[in-house]
Amino acid sequence: MQVTETQADGLKRAFRVVVSAADLGAKADAKLAELKGQVKLNGFRPGKVPVAHLKRVYGKTVMSEVIEQTVNETNGKIVEEHGFKLALQPKVKLPEEDPQAQGLLEGGKDLAYDLEIEILPKIELGNFKDISVEKLVVEVSDAEVDETIQRIADANRPFVTREGGYAENGDRVTIDFTGYVDGEKFPGGEGQDIDVLLGSNGFIPGFEEQLLGVYAGDNRTLNVTFPEGYAAQELAGKAATFEVTVKSVAAPGPLTLDDEFAKTLGQESLEKLKEMVRARIASEHTGAARQKVKRALLDALDATHQFAVPEGLVEQEFFGVWSRVQEDLAAQKRSFADEGTTEEEARADYRKIAERRVRLGLVLAEIGERNNIQVSEDEVTRAVVERARQFPGQEQQVWEYYRRTPEALASVRAPLFEEKVVDFLLELANVTEKTVTKEELYKEEEDDEKAA
Repeated sequence: MQVTETQADGLKRAFRVVVSAADLGAKADAKLAELKGQVKLNGFRPGKVPVAHLKRVYGKTVMSEVIEQTVNETNGKIVEEHGFKLALQPKVKLPEEDPQAQGLLEGGKDLAYDLEIEILPKIELGNFKDISVEKLVVEVSDAEVDETIQRIADANRPFVTREGGYAENGDRVTIDFTGYVDGEKFPGGEGQDIDVLLGSNGFIPGFEEQLLGVYAGDNRTLNVTFPEGYAAQELAGKAATFEVTVKSVAAPGPLTLDDEFAKTLGQESLEKLKEMVRARIASEHTGAARQKVKRALLDALDATHQFAVPEGLVEQEFFGVWSRVQEDLAAQKRSFADEGTTEEEARADYRKIAERRVRLGLVLAEIGERNNIQVSEDEVTRAVVERARQFPGQEQQVWEYYRRTPEALASVRAPLFEEKVVDFLLELANVTEKTVTKEELYKEEEDDEKAA
């Protein structure tokens, strides 16, 4: 076997590999000898089939297997001997002759092919103790707790039927409706006994306003226009008519925030309800602060670890990102011009984002490997169970899907690994706490979600 390196450009390597016909023939003969004791052919006793006859019957099939096995073994040997870590699967090119061609499969010809690989870069990790990040802290105020409980109360407020009264803002109107676009019914355009809270803006713009003043038993025709960004793309921006029958009109009833109200929500007392709400709000703030400090940490890693990244990995990442961008624009019926940019500029921006993601992914993987950071099977199992719980009644199907699909299981393991590495880095980095308001904590930074 002859292996000649033909390219060493950055992270790309190429080799010319030639395996002699004699080596291929020897491997094929060995396989045929194994077959001799296994196959049964008419006219021959078991184990007595001549190798020459086996070669005539199975020769091409065996040689095809030998070629595939030889290519895989040779590629693995090249990678191992050079100490490469592959970014993607190797590319094999057979420029001279397809292995399905007569000459190669019948033996007597050398196997010559080109091997192209892209390797992972060698990463020099920085001193993580030099990283300084700020962790935002928000104190949960009594006012925030009270506001949240009031929203819970409003959502659970009893309603009292307005006998003979017309609907006002804040009332609950129960209706049946049928919707039409261009005079035709459309999927999802019918409903029975649907509660509409007037003033909640929970329906299509203009729908609730046209129900103001209705009485129980009224029939009304509502004319509305679906928003341009409506989820059902076939309805977005279209005018629609709804024939509505009012079943009942109810006004909000009295509600006292006391222990009895708390008990309707499964809490022992109003004080216990406040504790539960405070803990939930604190958890939400902690999660938001975690995302902010993680973003700052990733920014610091990106700034201190600049190196060439495999183009193949960047292309894969960019393809995923760009596909989602185009899908979002199509769903919203918007163009790059609407976003104040061009397709070329957007492509350049999102390619930079893809490069950043790949680079940070490699850095985090290197940190995890060097420090033996691992995700246990129990942790993966718990995460899968948690995902399965999000689909009530389909838990077993979801569980089986992850159990049978390695790629899906990897999608569960990857974020767990990333969070563990982030925790490891935050233990080493210089982390200072800063108390801020809730508004400051949730203030959106430009391109945060895109670049993270």
